Amino acid sequence: MTATLLPAIIQIAEQAGEAILAIYGRDQADFNISAKSDDSPLTAADLAAHRLIVAELARLTPDIPILSEEAADISWDIRKNWQRYWLVDPLDGTKEFIKRNGEFTVNIALIDNGEPVLGVVHAPVLAKTYYAAKGEGAFLKHENGVRPIKVNQTSTKQLIKVVGSRSHPSPDLAGYLAQFNQHEMVPVGSSLKFCLVADGTADVYPRFGPTMAWDTGAGHIVATEAGATVSFEGIAGKVYQREQLLNPNFMVSALISAAGD
Repeated sequence: MTATLLPAIIQIAEQAGEAILAIYGRDQADFNISAKSDDSPLTAADLAAHRLIVAELARLTPDIPILSEEAADISWDIRKNWQRYWLVDPLDGTKEFIKRNGEFTVNIALIDNGEPVLGVVHAPVLAKTYYAAKGEGAFLKHENGVRPIKVNQTSTKQLIKVVGSRSHPSPDLAGYLAQFNQHEMVPVGSSLKFCLVADGTADVYPRFGPTMAWDTGAGHIVATEAGATVSFEGIAGKVYQREQLLNPNFMVSALISAAGD
């Protein structure tokens, strides 16, 4: 049942991407940039993508509730009774959008019993769509077709490619990196960090700093279906069935310990 929804969700994410690109191509004055309560930027593109996704999901699955970054004011008293729900970030990487570096995504995940079971991460400028469903593997759709993706399992004694945030650098990262003999940083924005571990471009994505549930749900299932481990600090169970929507620190990793480590 879950996997059968994938084609429709990919189409919805790509339609949202088209709505974003229509605004991306305009003068920045037309972005209508404003600040949200946490001082993060909000643009006309965030809202256009949000409206499109919510309308299409409601049409596709009218019985499944939706939690979107741009409509997240839903009390825990209501959310705690949700067995399944859509978790949406209509434009992940708004700062990347404003900078016009192309490293922003549309994230749509289906959560079942607190775990992601389907995820689509669409990067409109890059014309890439990463997607996965539980037990079905992870895939990359691009201009030349579709291919399965798998992590590149790397020994911790080799050169480690570490993907990190382009807009949110962390002082804790230096301490983490000290354990590796050699490492190379791969800076990138948005949920693409999960996807670069998933497709083997990078080996590990350590996140020290704030993210929200809608930032991670879709990328989470893409990474795990590609063979990565995703672990959240202090959470053993249902990451996406908590009152708190703010994520703790987490690690997305394809690393394997070398003998003698």
